[in-house]
Amino acid sequence: MRIREFQLERYFAKYEFSVKHMLSASDCEAWTVGELLDADKNVWERLKELPLSYTESRGSSGMLDALDELYGTGREGIVTGCPQELIFLFMNSFLEKGDKVVCISPAYQSLYELPRAIGCEVVFWKLRAEGGQWRPDFDELKAMLRACRLLILNFPHNPTGYMPAGDEFAEIVDMAARTGVTVFSDEMYRGLELDSPSLPSFAGFENAVALGGLSKGAGLPGLRMGWLASRRHDLISPVLVMKDYTSICNSAPGEFLAELALRNIETLLKRNRDILRANAGLAEEFFARRAGIMEWIPAIGGPTAFPRLLTGSVEDMCNLSSADKSLMILPDRVFDVNEGRFRVGMGRKNFPTALAVFGEFLESWKDK
Repeated sequence: MRIREFQLERYFAKYEFSVKHMLSASDCEAWTVGELLDADKNVWERLKELPLSYTESRGSSGMLDALDELYGTGREGIVTGCPQELIFLFMNSFLEKGDKVVCISPAYQSLYELPRAIGCEVVFWKLRAEGGQWRPDFDELKAMLRACRLLILNFPHNPTGYMPAGDEFAEIVDMAARTGVTVFSDEMYRGLELDSPSLPSFAGFENAVALGGLSKGAGLPGLRMGWLASRRHDLISPVLVMKDYTSICNSAPGEFLAELALRNIETLLKRNRDILRANAGLAEEFFARRAGIMEWIPAIGGPTAFPRLLTGSVEDMCNLSSADKSLMILPDRVFDVNEGRFRVGMGRKNFPTALAVFGEFLESWKDK
């Protein structure tokens, strides 16, 4: 397989651990191991007795039980692993050269780059900024789904923060069902809705696979744990077969902590939703004061938004902010977009500091 460089990850590799401030993180405030262990007063003794042996490829019994409680798919409809690995395994086990794939856009690059590398025809269902909100064209999607093998979605959406309304979501489900297309639903940000209830998981529908994980809303990216869930066990089984050529199985301590997180998932999500809501209000005020130079569309769900710089080069802004203020800002080109946009990540406690540094940078940049 020949595959293009992962632009976003290469950008993070260059700046993430060298700058002092991060404006564009897609995850939420991380928990410490101690904080997570405090969720269960007896957990430390059980952790000390945990054998560091091989684990079951599908996932630990406790994790599978916890996920079945969330999705109701049955254990055979679940496989666990690193979310990025699971995207890779599903695309390579399901798709074939020549398949037509429709992917929401902009999107995390692996969602469409892997189908491209397999030799699929990738068509983008684009979100467009209209009237102060993000909007897709549902008639356009209907036409795109003709002769389509896989529809790739992501709600709440990274990087725009878009979520369809309930009737719009039902329309997507209906279109997929009528055309017989399989849906791959990236639900890494589910549970981070700002004011709306969570949309139903695609794991509950026929002919669909849902990707979930602990990296974003739960604030546990260091665990590297996620899952695929589906009512179609035959969509999950090939992933397990291919997993024998990658990780084989998960880390035993990682699974132990992931199960603990899943048993306390609402507590983890609530804290980070509270942080996100407070930071979203700060961002709204910040960008409203700068409406002449930047266009801001509030996120409906998830920790990210995708504002547009109205004057000057966004690439120059991002490069200079890292050099002058040690502030990392992610330009839109890493999402294969060229609209002068940049991602803002509002899920961490230190976001107010990063936003203040961004304000200082803008003042000095204006004078140059």
